Amino acid sequence: MTRVFRHDPIDFRSMPSALKFLLLANVAAFLVARLVGPPIELIFGLVPREVVSQHWVWQPVTYLFLHGSVWHLLFNLFALWMFGMPVQAQWGGGEFLKYYFLCGVGAALVSIAVAPHSPIPVIGASGAIYGLLVAFAMLYPDAVVYLYFLIPVRAAHMAILFGLLEFFAGASGTTPGIARFAHLGGMVTGYLYIRWWWVWKLKLTSAVSGLAASRGPASKPASRRAARSAAPRSAPRDEMAEVDRILDKILASGLESLTDAERALMRRYSEKNKPS
Repeated sequence: MTRVFRHDPIDFRSMPSALKFLLLANVAAFLVARLVGPPIELIFGLVPREVVSQHWVWQPVTYLFLHGSVWHLLFNLFALWMFGMPVQAQWGGGEFLKYYFLCGVGAALVSIAVAPHSPIPVIGASGAIYGLLVAFAMLYPDAVVYLYFLIPVRAAHMAILFGLLEFFAGASGTTPGIARFAHLGGMVTGYLYIRWWWVWKLKLTSAVSGLAASRGPASKPASRRAARSAAPRSAPRDEMAEVDRILDKILASGLESLTDAERALMRRYSEKNKPS
């Protein structure tokens, strides 16, 4: 059954701290850039030539906070709120921020690879935003989003559509003022991270936890081992087996193949194994 994803009204006070940080940092950087003027884009924007030749390694991060116009800023902030709220609710602030900057840096690296000698600055958070779109689509594939506030479309279909549009627009060069391959780079980085690294990280955590659970202290008396009931020992093992089965299912068919019960189990498992 198709789910319609609904947001609560925008309320800055109720936003999670990680999302507030990104929103405020983007607004502050925009105001500073208006005061300083265009030279700030040459220093803190993404200039592929300078990253390659001068090793200005901060640019693949700092370019995310610069925007060319008020509308550019407002559109990205709206998309950040729209897709960031549900993604952060699922992952937590730390994982959310790590994913956001990973997608942004991935978008920057793709831009550099496509045009390593370009002197034109690339600015804007769009690469990271497109990565959030992918995360949202993989977490809520059946959620209905109103494209351009008018056309209802499933989140999974919207992500595929946007990916195709960015690819063909970038390949054709019809919009030279827009870093299409940066957008595509953010999407690909996000997809690969969720589809492979994130899943394998959980799988490794599952394996390590299972190994630790199967090993008891060697000095425990046999009477204490015998006194344990089979049920308490089998429950964690049963959960591990179920987690492994779900992870294999994600690898084979993607996150969108999970049932609500399987998603709930993975959320409980992630919370239980989250570092303190």
